[in-house]
Amino acid sequence: MPTWFELISPFLIGGISGCTATTFVQPMDTVKVRIQVRSELKGQGHSVNVSTIDIVKDIIKTEGPFGFYKGIGAALLRQVTYATTRLGLYRAIDDHYKRTHGRSMIFWERCLASSFSGFVGSIVGNPADLCLVRFQADTLLPEAQRRNYKNVFDALYRIVSEEGLITLWRGSLPTVIRAIAMNLSMLTTYDQIKDIIVSLHGKGKEDYMDKLLSSAAAGIGCAIASLPPDNLKTKLQRMKKDPTTGQFPYKNIGDCFLKTIQREGVTGLWVGLPVFYTRVGPHAMITLLVQDTLTQMWNPPKKKN
Repeated sequence: MPTWFELISPFLIGGISGCTATTFVQPMDTVKVRIQVRSELKGQGHSVNVSTIDIVKDIIKTEGPFGFYKGIGAALLRQVTYATTRLGLYRAIDDHYKRTHGRSMIFWERCLASSFSGFVGSIVGNPADLCLVRFQADTLLPEAQRRNYKNVFDALYRIVSEEGLITLWRGSLPTVIRAIAMNLSMLTTYDQIKDIIVSLHGKGKEDYMDKLLSSAAAGIGCAIASLPPDNLKTKLQRMKKDPTTGQFPYKNIGDCFLKTIQREGVTGLWVGLPVFYTRVGPHAMITLLVQDTLTQMWNPPKKKN
């Protein structure tokens, strides 16, 4: 029987790993959201610049260096909820498999476990994710329409009181799709490639370079697979009712998907991919490397008698 610490350690490690990675890549996440928002505005006929360099300059000029960390409280809360659940649940399932079957999961089992973990994590983390998107996109709204949340807790309180509890899960469908794509391409790819590399070099156990190469490949997969639903999620979560018509710009994820393609083209789903990779790639690598390091520190292999 596993001890209580062995049961909760995957979740603790998952949360710490996610928060560590987010602290490093938050600036790129802020730039990524601004690119997606400006691309949407450009598709609607507004004259806006979507250049990454110009967006970085604008943030520094209007908000200062700390503008890159806009919504960091919501970002960390998101990791405490989302990363703790999706990473912890996957590792907990993997640990259970090793205890009960005496082996690691095979590829299709990893796919199922990572998809399920991503689904559960996205539902738990959507409220904080909604707050984060609104923090990062608020300065792009006309001054009269800005929400001006004080902090993540003020945002949660006002969203519930002004828009209703269910609004905390607005954009949850693309969030779920994104989380499944993210977990599937990140965790399954990482474990699978690591196993392949270890089997090829014949050392019998993984080393740091194996982990580094596997995490880099996982980061590339994450970026390509998760950007389209991330793009749709951003648009749905930041939208406000038109003051003239009283209508939201998108009815649902399907409507958002079609309008994005009509206005921005198919490639609009991947707008800002280089920036997105510089956010998702390092985030995946840092998360996976920290997770593996902490797992080895807290749960060292048991010596055979």
